[in-house]
Amino acid sequence: MQVRPRARLPMTSLIDVIFLLLLFFMLTSTFSRFGEIPITLGGTGANAASSDTAPLFVRITVNGPSLNGTNVASADLADQISERSDSPPRILVTATSEASAQSLAETLHALRAIPDAQIVVLN
Repeated sequence: MQVRPRARLPMTSLIDVIFLLLLFFMLTSTFSRFGEIPITLGGTGANAASSDTAPLFVRITVNGPSLNGTNVASADLADQISERSDSPPRILVTATSEASAQSLAETLHALRAIPDAQIVVLN
């Protein structure tokens, strides 16, 4: 019984395919930095600013945000807050444990559009 030597696989075409895949993924991926959202965490202390205006409460749930207990569409949240407050609003934001981090980020991004708003995230 004679043993035949195994045929060698051509590596040239394999290297070409790997190079094309590498080039494809390099060109289609993004190298942008993630956006940063500044957050002020709520707490007690001397830094708490006293104001005559009552704070507005935004609660983020699975169903979306609610403003002072009333469900509001995410797109209309900034407009609703601007209508309810004449002076720069103080906004307290909290999220339920079922709410996603993405919905929290989207809500904070929408609230940052309100000029001079004081946004505090409660945990």
